[in-house]
Amino acid sequence: MGKLTAKQVATLSKGEAKRYSDGNGLYLCVPKSGAAFWMLRYTSNGKRREMSLQKVTELSLANARAEAAIKLQELRSGEDPLLTRKRETMKRITTVDHLFSDWYNNDIAKRLKHPNIPKRLYEKDIAPQIGDLPANEVSPRDIRTMIQTVASSGRPTIANDVLMYSKQLFRHGIKLDVLTSNPAEAFSTTDAGGVEKSRDRRLSIEELTSAFRVFRENGDRFTRDNYLACALLVTLGVRKAELICATWSEFDLDKRLWNLPSGRSKTGAAITIPLPESVTLWLDELKVRGFGSEYLFPNRRASKRFSHISLDTLNHAIAKLCGKKVDSNKQPLPNLMGDAGVDEFSPHDLRRTCRTLMAAEKVPGHVAERCLNHKLKGVEGIYDRYDYLEERKEALQVIANLVAPIVNQSTSNLS
Repeated sequence: MGKLTAKQVATLSKGEAKRYSDGNGLYLCVPKSGAAFWMLRYTSNGKRREMSLQKVTELSLANARAEAAIKLQELRSGEDPLLTRKRETMKRITTVDHLFSDWYNNDIAKRLKHPNIPKRLYEKDIAPQIGDLPANEVSPRDIRTMIQTVASSGRPTIANDVLMYSKQLFRHGIKLDVLTSNPAEAFSTTDAGGVEKSRDRRLSIEELTSAFRVFRENGDRFTRDNYLACALLVTLGVRKAELICATWSEFDLDKRLWNLPSGRSKTGAAITIPLPESVTLWLDELKVRGFGSEYLFPNRRASKRFSHISLDTLNHAIAKLCGKKVDSNKQPLPNLMGDAGVDEFSPHDLRRTCRTLMAAEKVPGHVAERCLNHKLKGVEGIYDRYDYLEERKEALQVIANLVAPIVNQSTSNLS
């Protein structure tokens, strides 16, 4: 085929996926999905390069030829058009928001298993304070104000995370020559949320009994879905995110199995979780309450972020009953948990409680660790590939025998 015509371009761009040459390195590219676009092929420093131009709907044949001619002239002048484009993109990184967008798309989205964690933290706690500022004008005083604001809101761990991600973000700016110094570099955790100590909070059977009673007595504030989520966490010992994001397609309730896929497991390995009978009854109730949703815990509000409840929902619901202020527009409730003799706890503490109960009931350590989907350490972890399904089934049944009588008390006042 020789030179393309405008009529041919209009016809070919709607046809089969293929490349059509117009000569001088210019190609009409029709992808399998998406709109047709122009592409320029050329050789620079002995390497073949391909540079996409614009969509056919945005650039006519004549203008595409003119654009290709400009790029080839740059090449003859000793400038690689692709490198020129990258430099122009760098010039557009002016604000902190621009810098984060580049960092997210070119680094953390490719490198991290859960890139939405730093993205969510940036959008909630960093962007509102410095996102609009020119990146090269952010000062250490801005950083100090930001981390102190987060720490004073009663979230010391988040303050430390804000500082950590700020350091990484501005280091990215130095790499790109957008910045000459890092305004967050001189700060440490003592300036933010303080040195974090490993939590060892776990609830005794007496505390569990009191906690679930407080849940039941405050059904207007602590929904039935939250109640059953806590029951599942302490009985199965799974991670909060694994439960909240679970879909019904992962469950075989007839066989009483939960097939957690590798993509949602923190360890990156799939695991089959045996379900005690009391757990399947709770799941049956959740299915009825879900009104056909694919998720165990569907979002009850219209949300563009996800179709399941937020990962913060349980934390906030429990914190409210512990007298914590979680809504800036509302005064905190009395410490109802404290009044019942229960110290403050979080959803993750229920997982730790499950592990502690297993130890108290003499469940072998390697079985308990597999119940929590922990990787076995050392040589044992390398050579022991046995899944311990039957042993885990017995261990989880032991925990269910302890927890189910507490959970299954009268819930007539729950919504």
